[in-house]
Amino acid sequence: MADTLQKFMFENSLVRGELVELSDTWHQVLARSDYPAPVRTMLGEMLSAVALLSANLKFNGAIIMQIHGDGPIQLLVVECDAALNLRGMAKLREDAVIEEDATLQQLVNQQGQGRFAITLDPSDKMPGQQAYQGIVALDGDSVATVIENYMMRSEQLDTRLWLAADANVSRGLLLQKLPSDGGTVSLTTSDADTWDRSVMLASTLSNSELLTTDIMTLLQRLYWEETVRIFEPRHPEFKCTCSRERVGNMLKMLGQPEIDDALQELGQLAVNCEFCGQLYRFDKVDCVQLFATEPVAVAIKPPGQQQH
Repeated sequence: MADTLQKFMFENSLVRGELVELSDTWHQVLARSDYPAPVRTMLGEMLSAVALLSANLKFNGAIIMQIHGDGPIQLLVVECDAALNLRGMAKLREDAVIEEDATLQQLVNQQGQGRFAITLDPSDKMPGQQAYQGIVALDGDSVATVIENYMMRSEQLDTRLWLAADANVSRGLLLQKLPSDGGTVSLTTSDADTWDRSVMLASTLSNSELLTTDIMTLLQRLYWEETVRIFEPRHPEFKCTCSRERVGNMLKMLGQPEIDDALQELGQLAVNCEFCGQLYRFDKVDCVQLFATEPVAVAIKPPGQQQH
């Protein structure tokens, strides 16, 4: 069965929900690296979370979620675009020692310097337009709590998340209060009751139940007494956005002197995409072309013509 993201909404209410189930996508992410179990769990939870948040994007672009850590985990990155194409990776420190029961704070916030960031990156930027990025301290003892706190502080949206991941599947549930026409959340008594009840029922979910139960069964089990409108399901999939052009632009950012030094030592540059493993090679001619301000023109003489 294809990976699925299912939107739903409580009738006559400003409360919406989403459920996501990632299996094939998750397996493709894991196939590239052998992560310790606590790292795998955090990355899987972030992958479901970014899919849930991106499902409501109102622009053609991508949402990138990052945790910059000061512990054994140096970086966690997940990305999802408006078409629900997903990718993700974790980068560990060379001397990383990770215990099986390591907590989020131990993994990424040992010195209190860990940071959580969300970037909204439009595909069709206007001239001079930059991607929007919000960065906050790591406030919370789980991926779900960190994101909930970010959404409340940065977006003023009351959001609740339930996330779980193991070696086989990553699943998540999102509940959110919708803003009224004026752009702010203003719930009636009925809305508030629906919100409180929906959150209370979702809070009965155990981690093992979330991991072992498909999302449509979860939806029916949790909200069988509610009037719920179910929308057409969507199907996330793994897709990496790396390209030779993007890698070339990254090399250009390093500067020509550094590239020339690397070429002198190595003869050619080999760059692996950390998301999908694709290898890109750049020799000396390739690198000259990277930094050429104009195309190099080569004149070809007709046969027998003398050069003056």
